[in-house]
Amino acid sequence: MRIRAAVLEDFGAPLQVQELDLAEPKAGEVLVRLVACGVCHTDLYTASGADPSGYSPTVLGHEAAGVVERVGEGVTDVEPGDHVVTLFSPQCRDCEHCRDHRTNLCLAIREQQNKGFLPDGTTRLSRDGEPIRHFMGTSTFADYTVMPEIALAKIDPDAPLDRACLFACGLSTGLGAAMNTAKVTAGSTCVVFGAGMVGLGAVAGCRLQGAERIICVDLSGERLLLARGQGATDTMLGGPEAAEQIVELTGGLGADYTFEATGNVQVMRQAVESARMGWGLATMCGVAGKGETLDIVPRFLITGRRVAGSSFGGVKGRDQVPQFVDLYLAGDIDVDAFVSHKLSLDEVNRGFELMEAQDGIRSVIDFA
Repeated sequence: MRIRAAVLEDFGAPLQVQELDLAEPKAGEVLVRLVACGVCHTDLYTASGADPSGYSPTVLGHEAAGVVERVGEGVTDVEPGDHVVTLFSPQCRDCEHCRDHRTNLCLAIREQQNKGFLPDGTTRLSRDGEPIRHFMGTSTFADYTVMPEIALAKIDPDAPLDRACLFACGLSTGLGAAMNTAKVTAGSTCVVFGAGMVGLGAVAGCRLQGAERIICVDLSGERLLLARGQGATDTMLGGPEAAEQIVELTGGLGADYTFEATGNVQVMRQAVESARMGWGLATMCGVAGKGETLDIVPRFLITGRRVAGSSFGGVKGRDQVPQFVDLYLAGDIDVDAFVSHKLSLDEVNRGFELMEAQDGIRSVIDFA
């Protein structure tokens, strides 16, 4: 079938919306009609050329929701008409990692996905007979996509898809960092660095876990107001002295849990240094630039602080994303506040511009 998609042709250049051919789903695969897709920083990271694993040409996009149109042989978990959220982090439920509670990093299709292929080592996307590679196993800057069944989460059809799409990446990453990776405990003190999509999700996750005090740090007063709406009890403008200020605010000891959601290695260091002596846990959610390293003074670790990484918030997507969507439907997570701009596919590059200008939290492409 013919589809319209936003193609990354050259790093650092605008995406080009054009017509491509999309092949039918093969065994274990699903054709999805996309309804909404968030414009995420990871898409911009790859488009800019900063991603060392990036490739082109490819169809970007990964934070999406849509409706199942057709299924390939052997697909049993979804059927035509089902509402689904796309998962760049799949869950096969059978590999060693899927069977272990300690990680969500499924091994089933990881190697081929990282190369831009579907599980059989080929693509379903092409242009004039030449293959176009998939991005993060999803390629959702398009009106249709073909994906593995294990990379789709079936959700309640009552959930608006222009809200549900945010659970495909940023929102679930933040929620999961607090709920799965850090396992924030009731009555604790938490600090979240960054009030973008991931950071606001972490604030909400800390609130849902029963944290008593949630301090959010950002350079934008407007974003800090949004953090209050998600459950932050204190807000602070970021800067070089942020770690010292947090230690002072917490009686000289630091916070039980800190979260970094900016991708800035200097802020990552602040997250470590503002964690509590004895048991403080600093969770890193942000993606740093190519070649950057995190510099930690060893005495911060010797005195009991720990550092954890969190990919997609430790979320096992097929199982937990539907639960997050249910929390939204129950009124426990305010997702509406995150959708700042509605765009058409032809305006995808405008989404990148808005992100770089820090205008709003999330631009959502509406394919309706």
